[in-house]
Amino acid sequence: MAAPAVDRLPAALARRIALAAQGLADPRPTGVVDSRQLRRVTDRVAVVQIDSVNVLSRSHYLPAFSRLGAYRRPVLDAFTARRSEVFEYWAHEASYLPVRLHPCLRWRMAAAEEHAWGSMVRIQRERPGYVAEVLDRVRETGPTKASDLAEPRPDRPGTMWNWHAGKVALEWLFYTGVLTARARTTSFERVYDLTERVLPAAVLQTPTPEPADAVRELVRTAARALGVATERDLRDYFRLRPGPARAAIAELADAGELLPVEVTGWGAPAWLDPAARRPRWVRARALLSPFDSLVWERPRVERLFGFRYRLEIYTPAAQRVHGYYVLPFLLGDRLVARVDLKSDRQAGVLRAQATHAEDGVDRAEVAEALAAELRLMAGWLELDDVAVAERGDLAADLTRALTASPADVA
Repeated sequence: MAAPAVDRLPAALARRIALAAQGLADPRPTGVVDSRQLRRVTDRVAVVQIDSVNVLSRSHYLPAFSRLGAYRRPVLDAFTARRSEVFEYWAHEASYLPVRLHPCLRWRMAAAEEHAWGSMVRIQRERPGYVAEVLDRVRETGPTKASDLAEPRPDRPGTMWNWHAGKVALEWLFYTGVLTARARTTSFERVYDLTERVLPAAVLQTPTPEPADAVRELVRTAARALGVATERDLRDYFRLRPGPARAAIAELADAGELLPVEVTGWGAPAWLDPAARRPRWVRARALLSPFDSLVWERPRVERLFGFRYRLEIYTPAAQRVHGYYVLPFLLGDRLVARVDLKSDRQAGVLRAQATHAEDGVDRAEVAEALAAELRLMAGWLELDDVAVAERGDLAADLTRALTASPADVA
């Protein structure tokens, strides 16, 4: 059989395809956002990463804001609390996922000793009796938080992974799928319960696919969410291992569900979702969480946008280039700026602590659009004002735009 013809995509078209696949080429809704729009976002991106950093907002709120505008956050709280819609598990990282994907991740749960890490694997090997006791407690007493099992902390504080034994046991049981997250507390602590008491019966009764079939569905889902992607992009979306991911890609390509393409300047073979939209233009305006699925894989961001992006949370303050919690700013189909944002909840101010423009952009145009988006975000976060610090080469233009333009947050 002859090899399929390889289509050649200009880099700009590949970028627009990627934005459309991620839901960033659509106009934002003009009416009240409800669960239908949130479901569409979740179904489209498939993986909404969860992170505990709250300097601006919990990260899982931001992808919907980027795509839908100033929706009411309690609507998302209600949506994520419905386990008929989403569940929590380790996908790209800790994530909300559509419940339809639960059967496709059971192979990972079953092979937890191969895929989980460090203390989780050790506690199961070294203290299996304790893990069984924790499971019995959850079974008998119901929903359980790690703080309910708190013990004195280890002697080496200072890392988020330095969990006490109760937390480690709960996380092992969570990774294996025996427990799942029933809810999150107001302080964002995970509440664990037996999976059989949380997820819908229809999901639990869905037959478990063979691992190869499950991986193929995960690659298929990643391809739809990415639009056009390299092999690395496709396997990184769900943190798949190279061998099974390559086999799945080959099978999908043979079936015509992935089309081989060459993207100008990418320097690596790529794959196109045949159903991907090919917009002629994109008129987006969005601030993107560092954990947004459009930008979480940094090499892909460089290929798509020529935008070198690094998360500097764990970089010493004096060595940071752009700031602590930096959001890329999407305007049209380009990443044109980045802004280090903080919610000063006590003062009621959204603080732009550093603002930098990309080379070659129209700074006045970027500043005006960014001013509008920051006002929109401030209102969404129930903050009264936007304040711009002097740090960054776009700060002066942004200050002028905020001062000169009316408070139009459309």
